[in-house]
Amino acid sequence: MRGRGTLRLALCLALIPALGIKALSATEIGNAENGSAVWADCSGCHEIGPGAENATGPKLNGVFGRRAASLPDFNYSKSLTRAGRDGVVWTLETLDAYIANPRTFASGTRMSYPGLGDADKRADLLAFLRDFSDRPRDIPEAAPTARRDVPELAPEILALKGDPEFGEYLAAECQTCHRADGTDEGIPSITHWPAENFVLAMHAYRQKLRPHPVMQMMAGRLTEEEIAALAAYFETIAD
Repeated sequence: MRGRGTLRLALCLALIPALGIKALSATEIGNAENGSAVWADCSGCHEIGPGAENATGPKLNGVFGRRAASLPDFNYSKSLTRAGRDGVVWTLETLDAYIANPRTFASGTRMSYPGLGDADKRADLLAFLRDFSDRPRDIPEAAPTARRDVPELAPEILALKGDPEFGEYLAAECQTCHRADGTDEGIPSITHWPAENFVLAMHAYRQKLRPHPVMQMMAGRLTEEEIAALAAYFETIAD
């Protein structure tokens, strides 16, 4: 069961862009002064700064670099506890994804906040939170370094025609998170994805261009033929 939870978390992180949410680069951060105004929406449940204590939500001093659900004196949800056990650490990337849509990141979270779709406001909030970390200067500033995230594939790989029946057999693990009928209950549908996009995404994980360890592992153990088969299945799956 732990493996399924890990896969769900990784897929949710990977598919944040499919929700129409602009994800931050791992090195983007905003304006802390502006972030203090955004923090007002958080302060009803969380405390931060000198003397901060756990409230409805955990205190957020030193949240950067901390393993998820790791404060010993707070009762976390099972979803976040599992995330921490599986190695999720709060970084710019993971905090950004969680703040953008908490229930997509961890479906069983108790946090009632619906999420913040404005990437600039999230960047400002992250800058505010950074000021309460132990070593704020160690957390990257703006001006991110460009990173290639589209894999370079030989034409023959993209030309592979997958067997959708074989893909249906392989898809059971994917469908622990994604419904075959295409409905979206907080986790984006991958039904009717164009096959080439699916292949490119999986190879991006294989080449570690997309930074999600579990998806890197999952994609890394698939053959070219298996990736093509999954791509064919999800592109042509019946409604």
